[in-house]
Amino acid sequence: MADDNHGSSRHMSAMSMSHKELGDEDARAVRVGDAARTNERLEFAGNAVRTAKYSPLTFLPRNLFEQFHRLAYVYFLAIAVLNQLPQLAVFGRGASVMPLAFVLTVTAVKDAYEDWRRHRSDRAENNRLAAVLSSPADGEPEGAGAQLDLAPAKWKHVRVGDIVRVEANESPPADMVLLATSDPTGVAYVQTLNLDGESNLKTRYAKQETLTTPLDRLAGAVIRCERPNRNIYGFQANLELPGETRRIPLGPSNIVLRGCDLKNTAWAVGVVVYAGRETKAMLNNAGTPTKRSRLETHMNRETLFLSVILIVLCSVVAALSGVWLRAHQTDLELAQFFHKKDYLKTDTDDKNKNYNYYGIAAQIVFNFLMAVIVFQIMIPISLYISMELVRLGQAYFMIRDAKLYDESSDSRFQCRALNINEDLGQVKCIFSDKTGTLTQNKMEFRCASVDGVDYSDITRQQPVDGEPAWVPKVPVNVDREVVEMVRNGGDTEQGRNTREFFLALATCNTIVPLIIDGPDPRKKVIDYQGESPDEQALVSAAAAYGFALVERTSGHIVIDVLGQKQRFDVLGLHEFDSDRKRMSVIIGCPDKTVKLFVKGADSSMFGIIDKTLNPDVVQATEKHLHSYSSVGLRTLVIGMRELSQAEFQEWQMAYEKASTALLGRGNQLRSVAANIERNMRLLGASGIEDKLQEGVPEAIEKLRQAGIKVWVLTGDKQETAISIGYSCKLLTREMTQIVINSNSGESCRKSLDDAISMVNKLRSLSTDSQSRVPLALIIDGNSLVYIFDTDREEKLFEVAIACDVVLCCRVAPLQKAGIVDLIKKRTSDMTLAIGDGANDVSMIQMADVGIGISGQEGRQAVMASDFAMGQFRFLVPLLLVHGHWNYQRMGYMILYNFYRNATFVFVLFWYVLYTGYTLTTAITEWSSVLYSVIYTAVPTIVVAILDKDLSRSTLLKYPQLYGAGQREENYNLRLFIFIMMDSVWQSVAVFFIPYLAYRNSAIDSASLGDLWTLSVVILVNIHLAMDVIRWTWITHAAIWGSIVATWICVIVIDSIPSLPGFWAIYKVMGTGLFWALLLAVIVVGMIPHFAVKAISEHFMPSDIQIAREMEKSQDSHDVSHPEVQLSTIVRA
Repeated sequence: MADDNHGSSRHMSAMSMSHKELGDEDARAVRVGDAARTNERLEFAGNAVRTAKYSPLTFLPRNLFEQFHRLAYVYFLAIAVLNQLPQLAVFGRGASVMPLAFVLTVTAVKDAYEDWRRHRSDRAENNRLAAVLSSPADGEPEGAGAQLDLAPAKWKHVRVGDIVRVEANESPPADMVLLATSDPTGVAYVQTLNLDGESNLKTRYAKQETLTTPLDRLAGAVIRCERPNRNIYGFQANLELPGETRRIPLGPSNIVLRGCDLKNTAWAVGVVVYAGRETKAMLNNAGTPTKRSRLETHMNRETLFLSVILIVLCSVVAALSGVWLRAHQTDLELAQFFHKKDYLKTDTDDKNKNYNYYGIAAQIVFNFLMAVIVFQIMIPISLYISMELVRLGQAYFMIRDAKLYDESSDSRFQCRALNINEDLGQVKCIFSDKTGTLTQNKMEFRCASVDGVDYSDITRQQPVDGEPAWVPKVPVNVDREVVEMVRNGGDTEQGRNTREFFLALATCNTIVPLIIDGPDPRKKVIDYQGESPDEQALVSAAAAYGFALVERTSGHIVIDVLGQKQRFDVLGLHEFDSDRKRMSVIIGCPDKTVKLFVKGADSSMFGIIDKTLNPDVVQATEKHLHSYSSVGLRTLVIGMRELSQAEFQEWQMAYEKASTALLGRGNQLRSVAANIERNMRLLGASGIEDKLQEGVPEAIEKLRQAGIKVWVLTGDKQETAISIGYSCKLLTREMTQIVINSNSGESCRKSLDDAISMVNKLRSLSTDSQSRVPLALIIDGNSLVYIFDTDREEKLFEVAIACDVVLCCRVAPLQKAGIVDLIKKRTSDMTLAIGDGANDVSMIQMADVGIGISGQEGRQAVMASDFAMGQFRFLVPLLLVHGHWNYQRMGYMILYNFYRNATFVFVLFWYVLYTGYTLTTAITEWSSVLYSVIYTAVPTIVVAILDKDLSRSTLLKYPQLYGAGQREENYNLRLFIFIMMDSVWQSVAVFFIPYLAYRNSAIDSASLGDLWTLSVVILVNIHLAMDVIRWTWITHAAIWGSIVATWICVIVIDSIPSLPGFWAIYKVMGTGLFWALLLAVIVVGMIPHFAVKAISEHFMPSDIQIAREMEKSQDSHDVSHPEVQLSTIVRA
């Protein structure tokens, strides 16, 4: 049995705050129908919800505060402030602020638009109308139903303690405890699709005490409930009716949450216990944890190096300026930029005051700070907003990719975290859930072992024959021999046991039967709604064999037993939980007997089975369970016991006491269940098939070829997990399996030591990677408990990292997160976790990249994930195609931005060395400002969104190409050093070629500055064009359009009389030397880059370059090439 899924993930106590034991001091008191007194002493939260982050008053300060969490923004703010000081003013005060203001404004506008949409949604939600009881009507009839004195009220005005009526297909305005429903038995059906994504109907009940009590008498009742918490599947409370001392227990089945929809129920009345931000839906609206991409983390390292380069340049300028001032100190009184004395102003002694001069030491400091201002774009401020825009574009193409669209669930790929797109191209280890992720989580009843007899022969199975009155919506093939036994074998012991077996399947569940119209009016089709796919399959199987569950109320169920309707009273129910791993129901049968039916995982059930009753049956069943698991079936064990009246009364007293306790309720209920669930008689076991999702084996094979290790973490038993491992090609017959399945700490230690010895031995026998024996580690949850409790993680890590495959069985949700953390802490490998249920949330959030599957278990995994999709097989195009593209583009864009800005700064630096270190610039201040914003920003963004180094078909055909991202080939320190060397060379070409040509001429600095501006812009854009792989009209427009835009801007700037350099471009552009120098700069500047590119691709090609040449060959010659051996050996 798959313990992590049975009974749905709603029961994962590890996530539940409400499972904590609470006392009266922790409870809140809600007075039914009296909101004023309820909120009199302690004002509870109002029902107005707010998901918006800002208000008109707080937007500007809060948004700026959040944006300045980026240290680069603080750096540019400091630069802008320094430039406002008269002694340090290099640029105009407006020009110096413009880059930072532009980036802050763009981000603020984006944030404001997103928050405006949230405000609009909040207003629509808060102004919805609800029917609230204003005051009890006189002569209220029994049942509190149709004659309520109701008044419409906006949702935001609803308070804790108000009585609210909800109509069919409406949603309650807050979390409310049911008091009455339109059903005489108090049943209400709700759909939690908006809350957790589950479309199946759930049953909620009004207590009989409130159902039969007039509403005016309920007005004095008090509900004591737990404090607000996030657990949408847990609730503990008591109801105290006026004039009674007995406490009525309330649980999860008595509360309807905000976000649910009332279905198949005309109306329901309830009292609000949690409102507004305290509702469970709002408490779960926390979003996903913030993650930073590894590329961005590495970028901080290069930014630090750039800061060092900046400091060195500024220090050189400041030091040389000090030397220059020292050498020329006698000439400073008349020097153009250093008037030491102000001859227009005198002091009291008739001596001239110093003019803009504070001594050599002060001038050195000033020059250092002025150099920081001039060279500020060494650290590219535009890079941050460029990265956000690129990620947005990449996310758009991932979302629109038809290859990531799931037709079965009509769901597109979701990109929920824009800041880690490029991490998809560097994944080395995948941690996957099994049920619902590798498999479909659509259960189909396949076989059963009843009374020690195996009924798994598929040749005897066939559709239900005859004309049954009740037909389950999901068809089930039945075994002819079992059908005969059920119908005609009632007089034999085996026949009676078989009937008891299917009766247990029909009664021991929480399924809601819905009667729907079918194609044949003579047959009534039953749609079984429930939170567990396992239960749906079992109840459908029982119906196919003649035990059809046709009605469920709060106190009884109706089962059509072989054509005769029989009523069974539900006297007690212990729901499934992850600690007990089983559920039980106490049934009052038509013959007045009381029976206890229990079903659960074999590891849990065989501990409560009385093996002395039928030892042969127990032994045979264990054998059958093993064979079922070996072929990948999910198994359940079913048992029963008839209770005496004394036993039942003893249990009833204990259950009532436990269920009304606020302190220790959970433990007391588990204790009551354990006391009654003993000495069970084994009825049999079931085998349920959970089929693999389409394309899973092929996807895992592709991922392994890409050098990605796949770990499967499941709650299934070992045999089931191994069988699924073989069927999905995770395990192969060539693998040597290392199994760690220990029941004690000592045996676990010994198993680990043996595993390490085996790994070392196999390593010594393997001479190369081709002859290495593949290893698979299979370990269970019990062993992990001993390992994590005794600090043996290092040994486990040593074994696991040496294995090609790791399969963890019987693991709890927190153990899944622990395993992910084991790898994250000890390696630099990029980890990815993928799952579909609430039990996968901790694993998804722990991994570097978390992916949620939109499956059968709700949306908890999706809501906690960074990305969401419909099928496991989509991992292949997501990682191998989009991940590769995203990483390659983003890595290149970051390096290009560093190179582009460094080239410009070095040009400014060379000029300073030839102007007395005065930090004047020939390039206009507006060109300096616009360089990163307009002149060169658009092309790099367009290329980073649209360029493709390889086609989709090539990347999928050769998964080994994914290794380029794993080895960080597109972004590393070596490439950073190379592009910085390239930028130095190109800056030398840009500066010195025009300088040497014009040094003896009368050209003014503004004309020379325009030439330098145009040269550097054209050069960096041609550098980008040389690296573009896939040209589109948008790429052409961006690159060549930027050059044209730069030319236009320079012309416009030089056409404004008030700006320095008026008409300079027109003077210099009319000479032939100007155009010759432009050409010379481009040719000389590009020689190293072109030479290195040509030599590396011809003599030392990478896998990517080899594949690119293959594509070119295939494009020009329509031939199919054989598999090509790539140069890189992919690490196993």
